[in-house]
Amino acid sequence: MKRREFITLIGGGAAAWPLGAQAQQPERMARIGVILAFNASDPEAKPFVAAPRKGLQDLGWIEGRNIEFDFRWPAADPDRIRAYATELVGTKPSVILVNSTSGTAALRQETLTVPVVFVNIADPIGSGFVASLAAPGGNLTGFTNFETTMGAKWLQLLRDVAPDRTRAGLLFNPITHSGQYFRMIETTAPSLGMESFRLPVQDAAGIERAIAAVGRDMNAGLIVLPDIFHFAHRDLIVALAAQHRLPTIYPFRFFVTAG
Repeated sequence: MKRREFITLIGGGAAAWPLGAQAQQPERMARIGVILAFNASDPEAKPFVAAPRKGLQDLGWIEGRNIEFDFRWPAADPDRIRAYATELVGTKPSVILVNSTSGTAALRQETLTVPVVFVNIADPIGSGFVASLAAPGGNLTGFTNFETTMGAKWLQLLRDVAPDRTRAGLLFNPITHSGQYFRMIETTAPSLGMESFRLPVQDAAGIERAIAAVGRDMNAGLIVLPDIFHFAHRDLIVALAAQHRLPTIYPFRFFVTAG
């Protein structure tokens, strides 16, 4: 066999080796940076930590042997998100995992070369992270578990559970929320005999004022839109909604289990 053919054959075979086989090479240590929009003590963060560890372990990547994780916990603080994005990119990791739109945006500004994998991103195309779902392009790719028509469904659910309510307050943080659901909710509302109104909030005091105002309106209910800001303040939001006896639609199950 000619030398060129031999090299081509071996190279092609190496490309097809499973990750587990590659991971057995002791000299290789992959580094994964992780930016999670939680506090480190938040129990809801545990699955986000356990899942990648378990998945990679199943493929032969063992933490401490051929892979290491570098976690950052900015919660919903925009300044910390940007600072941690800069910090992690500077460590030159093999890949960065991120679970928020704000975190992905910060990483996009910091690097065009380090691979970034995002999860729980509401609108990756509209946010400019990828060119399309089929062909992301660039160094960012990942998963989205939201679609704009869900906004209409949340409004319908509110109408179903509280048919006497004709107004829906949309709670969101203008700094961290993608805004992709507004159009669908606002165009669907008239067909349900309802109207919607926006409730922009940026801190705990703003949440208290907004929910108290909705609570005084006997015709209104509340829709808590997906937003990392709401992750960090879910206990306050849930407590206030219960205090004011507000029919409320939440974006995630852990809001409901919180109270």
